[in-house]
Amino acid sequence: MDALEVIFTRRSIRRYTGKPVTEDEIKTILEAGMNAPSANDSQPWSFIVVDDRAKLNAIMKVHPYSQMLAEAPLAIVVCGDPAVSNFWQQDCAAATQNIMLAARALNLGTVWLGVYPDEQRAASVAALFGVPDNIKAMCIIAVGHPAEHKGRVERYDAGKVHKNRW
Repeated sequence: MDALEVIFTRRSIRRYTGKPVTEDEIKTILEAGMNAPSANDSQPWSFIVVDDRAKLNAIMKVHPYSQMLAEAPLAIVVCGDPAVSNFWQQDCAAATQNIMLAARALNLGTVWLGVYPDEQRAASVAALFGVPDNIKAMCIIAVGHPAEHKGRVERYDAGKVHKNRW
């Protein structure tokens, strides 16, 4: 699958087969995340790979929009260090997008579960995974083999494009 097809066909997948994601697939998608651009090449991210069923179930108790984790075999918690970069949120968002695109290229499905800046949600996720106080849990990515298939959606909107000025 070429890069543009990956981008144009990536969709939020909320139903999974339960088939495990291999260690090689996990490494590949994390490698893609770590190759995201970051301000001053600061790379303020860290990742928590969650494949323990009890932990996946525990996420569903603290994150109100995470019920797809009942079927997903894997989640990745994306964390950032504000002391490393003032742009940690943008950097972690780029890493998250790279992870999701790499997963799509491997025929895996993903969905982005927002955590930060919801302070209560961020604190609950941090407590669940022992995240140090100086690190922020930004989001969770559910990952798995899709049990649903969604086609490409045309989202280009010429009305949102301005040339040389607003």
